[in-house]
Amino acid sequence: MTPAPTAFLEVRDLRVHFPTDDGLVKSVDGLSFTLEKGRTLGIVGESGSGKSVTSLGIMGLHTVGQYGRRKARISGEIWLDGTELMSAGPEEVRRLRGRDMAMIFQDPLSAMHPYFTVGAQIVEAYRVHHDADKATARKRAVELLDRVGIPEPHRRVDDYPHQFSGGMRQRAMIAMALVNNPELLIADEPTTALDVTVQAQILDLIRDLQKEFGSAVIIITHDLGVVAELADDILVMYAGRCVERGPAEQVFHHPQHPYTWGLLGSMPRIDREQTERLIPVKGSPPSLINVPPGCAFNPRCPYADVPAGDVTRTQRPELLPVPGATAHHSACHLPPAERTRIWNEEIAPKLRGTS
Repeated sequence: MTPAPTAFLEVRDLRVHFPTDDGLVKSVDGLSFTLEKGRTLGIVGESGSGKSVTSLGIMGLHTVGQYGRRKARISGEIWLDGTELMSAGPEEVRRLRGRDMAMIFQDPLSAMHPYFTVGAQIVEAYRVHHDADKATARKRAVELLDRVGIPEPHRRVDDYPHQFSGGMRQRAMIAMALVNNPELLIADEPTTALDVTVQAQILDLIRDLQKEFGSAVIIITHDLGVVAELADDILVMYAGRCVERGPAEQVFHHPQHPYTWGLLGSMPRIDREQTERLIPVKGSPPSLINVPPGCAFNPRCPYADVPAGDVTRTQRPELLPVPGATAHHSACHLPPAERTRIWNEEIAPKLRGTS
């Protein structure tokens, strides 16, 4: 019998595979994590690591596409406040989506309908889940636009998405996501393509709204600077799997996976003097159709030959607790003591030198 969930959001062994003519794309391949209300989880990784696919899986948005494309093969369990979403019917998931869980999409210009005003779309999102007349829903839309910082909301509520700037469209998307006070908010690359000033404003807005509504928040990004600003916990994805997971302070100051070291080394810093070039992660992400055997990161890992034998190329590492740490896990064949030594003696001094 499946044990009852102990967290507000609990994802268990989630797998999202896409059949293609070239083979099976394993976009997410056995992902598990938990999230409590009032906390923020940052999911980070390179493009193609499975971050956005994970969020769409939680939202139940992997459906049959156009032109005869087959829908994804999804397995595992997703528990939201005691409701198992994978076994729930489409109508049940649709009832929860937008009311109990909502998503801020990466590109609000394509996510919002160009033929309808911003206000009309927020009104519709509200009326789907509430027995309210148009006047009441419009008042709620104006209230939310004002709350997210849209100037003159009573007038701008009747504008179309193309009449908003990029930052204002993102704010309108946040207003639409929050119009029903969802308990789970997923933000997929919420600051992409925005200038740094607007990025800071959007991040501050998400933080303030979370405090106000008490929501559980998932921030999906490739930018470690974003998760450093917002996240309580960090989940690092590579090739569809979690390679490291733990409290943000632990992951930033005592990372336990070579891929996380690479991400930290490639992150620019403005709080310290930069004396050398950033350290890139060598190589390219693997094909999700032909993931390397063993540790998927082994072709790019400078420490792949450190463990005895050929274990990094033949055995997939398990996600195991880091000794002496609380809620910190890593999937690496390097012994914990060796990982600590490499970080303290080799990686951290280089990062300080480039910061």
